[in-house]
Amino acid sequence: MHLEFRHLRTIRAIQQAGGLARAAEMLNMTQSALSHQVKGLEDQAGVELFVRRSKPMRLSAAGLRMLKLAERILPEIDALEEEFRALKSGKTGRLHIAIECHACFDWLFLVLEQFRHAWPEVDVDIRAGLAFEAMPALLREEVDLVISSDPVRLEGVVYNPLFDYHPTFVASSQNPLATKDWIGAEDFRDEILITYPVSRDKLDVFTELLTPARVEPRGQRPVELTAVILMLVGSNRGVAVLPDWVLRDVRSNADYVTRPLGPETITRRLYAATREDDATKPFMAHFLRLGRSEPVKLQRA
Repeated sequence: MHLEFRHLRTIRAIQQAGGLARAAEMLNMTQSALSHQVKGLEDQAGVELFVRRSKPMRLSAAGLRMLKLAERILPEIDALEEEFRALKSGKTGRLHIAIECHACFDWLFLVLEQFRHAWPEVDVDIRAGLAFEAMPALLREEVDLVISSDPVRLEGVVYNPLFDYHPTFVASSQNPLATKDWIGAEDFRDEILITYPVSRDKLDVFTELLTPARVEPRGQRPVELTAVILMLVGSNRGVAVLPDWVLRDVRSNADYVTRPLGPETITRRLYAATREDDATKPFMAHFLRLGRSEPVKLQRA
């Protein structure tokens, strides 16, 4: 027996309509075509599906069995079709994000809070465990967007610019370096440098300042959380270099000083890497717009 979804819809429509004429209207077909379809279905099944002598037309025992099947399967098919229509229109989808930047959590949650109100049907997740193997995960379609400041040319990947930021020195106001107007590589030789627990090629202070100058700090202390880094810095247990948006709350705090790196302020750019085909999806485009505007508000705060 070759059973199709249209057969199940026919059974359901006739049951709901109580006759062929009204069911044909519901299915947008002629009564003749519907009668032919029912006769073909009964021939395949080898049994009558309807009791034709009754008014309204009613299902036989075999027809009722098929109706049960229709009532179980068709709602799932209808839901799937609606999901596909939503996907096609860009109303739903998946946005799994990997981060190559610990400090990005500070602004990312603000962006996602706005995003979820606009796109409640998009499945959002932050895949922190993939943060430092993020680009291979993007190519394998395990994540859909990677936040990074180190664009690497990869086929099928586009880097969407978000915003520029300044890696900024922060220290206790009791630190001797607090008297300086700007901080150079040599100033770190006698300091304990507090950083996120990532490789040096992911830390701006090394890539932009210390490594090119071949300078080593007196020591390096890895700390996972931004709040703990700032607590240790405020207690004069070390110094740190953090993106300017992280330091909005300490600029006016007398326990801290913030200084630019070098006589000319260092500027870095943050990107959102996506697969080429995904960049124009409506929800992705909206996320990128929010990612360009919201962090800038933190920098100005």
